[in-house]
Amino acid sequence: MSRKPWIRASLAAITAAGSFTLAMAQEAPKSIRIGWSLAKSGPNAALTDVTIRPNYDMWVKEVNAAGGLMLKAHGKRVPIEVVEYDDRSSTEETVRAVERLITQDKVDFVLPPAGTAANIAAAPTFAKHGLPLLGTTVQTERAPELTKRWPNLFFLLGDNRRYADALMNLLEAARKAGRIGDKIAMIHVADAFGVENASAARKQALEHGFKLVVDKSYPPGSQDLSPLLNEIKAQAPDVFIAFSYPPDTVLLSDQARVAGLNTKVFFTGIGTQFPFFRAKYGAGAEGQMGFGGIDGDSPRMKDYLARFKAANGKDAENWASPVTYASLQVLQQAIERVGTTDREAVLKDIKSGSFDTVLGTIRLGNPVLNGATFMIGQWQNGVFQGIAPESKPGAKAPVIPKPAWQ
Repeated sequence: MSRKPWIRASLAAITAAGSFTLAMAQEAPKSIRIGWSLAKSGPNAALTDVTIRPNYDMWVKEVNAAGGLMLKAHGKRVPIEVVEYDDRSSTEETVRAVERLITQDKVDFVLPPAGTAANIAAAPTFAKHGLPLLGTTVQTERAPELTKRWPNLFFLLGDNRRYADALMNLLEAARKAGRIGDKIAMIHVADAFGVENASAARKQALEHGFKLVVDKSYPPGSQDLSPLLNEIKAQAPDVFIAFSYPPDTVLLSDQARVAGLNTKVFFTGIGTQFPFFRAKYGAGAEGQMGFGGIDGDSPRMKDYLARFKAANGKDAENWASPVTYASLQVLQQAIERVGTTDREAVLKDIKSGSFDTVLGTIRLGNPVLNGATFMIGQWQNGVFQGIAPESKPGAKAPVIPKPAWQ
């Protein structure tokens, strides 16, 4: 039998394979278009500027500096092209911008907007177009229900009921150790964030045997909370809890100092974990608690914080900022494993895969990610250190009672 036909066939196969590979490389897109709609003005602008946009920009620069995202279906790296809109902190504008990004700008993926309301408002649009929505600044007790309605939706901050549970477990341990009594004063901003967190905390407080000596709301945008703080001081609580936004967190901290309200536990947030908070109060921030926290001794966290500062010229906040970066690592690893920008395949990989991130190894089979982050943190020696859950690696013991105001 002659070997020539076999040789010709083999050469033809090799030539065809080479032509196919070359064709695939030639057909690769010039860029992977990624869009987002973030507030440049309005109440969400601070969250955008501190937590979200610096991570988005840093990630894009890092990926493009490496040549782009690796699309193995085309055998090459493809750079990211960004399309961005300003939603002006309007949920209606967020929805319009996301739809426009997908249908008119033809982006491959859309990154999440800022805040709970904007993410939930945009979730149906993401779902309609089969886009993963890796929410990193969204927190609601409805998370399990919403992920069933929109299976493309993920809550990387976890369930706010877990935060209430972590806080009350911490307080119960302190009470058993004789560091605090059973009197809690709790206030909250009168919107969805405040109402939901207060509802979860109220239930957990009562189940843990605490007494709520004050349990009140205050209007968004309040400029003077001193009457409420004086009322709280008169009740002599051991614990003060405020579910507040960054401007309120600063206002409460300032006015508590003036009023001489220095409870053994002083919890405020969002905003307590922000770098500007430490910059404003210096050593006076020591002992103050809030949402989030990091493992200040973790090498991968130290590396992330150093890269963030080098890229942005400022420090990262110590809760949703590393979570936001982790979400980008998840998206990148899913795209590169799939090897294309096929949304359905990428979403499937996100649901089934394991991801190496700044938070450690995470899996999103359960779309409500609990346990990857610290839920309660405290300023300790200049670091907003994670203190609860206490079982999480890297957790530090809480400082109770907190030091006197400085």
